[in-house]
Amino acid sequence: MGDAVDHDEALVRALLRDQHPDLADLPLRAVPGGWDNQLFRLGDELAVRMPRTDRAPGLLRKELRWLPDLAPLLPLPVPVPVRAGEPSERFAGTWTVAHWVPGEPGDAAPVTRGTHAAGALAGFLRALHREAPADAPANADRGVPLEGFAPGFGDGLALLAAHADPGAVRRVWEDAVAAPGPQGPPVWLHGDLHPANVVVADGTLAGILDFGELCAGDPATDLSAAWLLLPEGAAGPFLAAYGHGGAHVDDATVRRARGWALLRAAGLIAIGRAGDRGLPGGKPTWGPAGRAALARVLTHARR
Repeated sequence: MGDAVDHDEALVRALLRDQHPDLADLPLRAVPGGWDNQLFRLGDELAVRMPRTDRAPGLLRKELRWLPDLAPLLPLPVPVPVRAGEPSERFAGTWTVAHWVPGEPGDAAPVTRGTHAAGALAGFLRALHREAPADAPANADRGVPLEGFAPGFGDGLALLAAHADPGAVRRVWEDAVAAPGPQGPPVWLHGDLHPANVVVADGTLAGILDFGELCAGDPATDLSAAWLLLPEGAAGPFLAAYGHGGAHVDDATVRRARGWALLRAAGLIAIGRAGDRGLPGGKPTWGPAGRAALARVLTHARR
């Protein structure tokens, strides 16, 4: 599929008529958001996800395989696929129809009810972080040892240091890389918990989106959401609530989670900067989210 491409409503409508004609006459409109996939709202309860990048069809097939099994276990709404769109002469990639999850994207409507959201996020991750089966997907960029990122993270550290004390940033990163690894088996991970992949309603988390990075690995990857998603002061209650449910959240796990939060904050800031400059793939709302996450990580590490 080459570079990221956008699709129009006429194509989506035609695909629905070809493969899911019972849905083809529902109201259809494009909605903002999406990185690998472009999103169209279909009626009141459904959404069509159209791949925009070369890797996107594979991510959608992963969701089709695993999310229907996991969703009933999760206490927050998720976009469970209900129909598959097969490759055809009209469109060469896999596409899906999924449940619509109502709410505002977290990069546009940040969480304000920190205590409530901390409990909701902890409950979601406790439910998700169960031992993954042997055939669960692996991911080279999620759930793996942080030390593998250290040689190439110089640009990320420089980007973060432009918005905070460079020494403090480096200390948190080096401490995370040095932390002992997980002691338990690999668990299911969402793998991509940042503000644009959640929805917010009434100031708290109302749903979790985009399971394309779903994989097995170190729970610290997802626990970075304590600083990426929640407002200042909510990380402590979140970690306590997560651990209260019997999940393992020792000091080493917290240290690794802070390192993952730095990685993700650097990515958010970089994409936000590209958006400010009008570059392809840039998203201006991601920059403030990344800078806020960075500040929260450093504050937590000083305690």
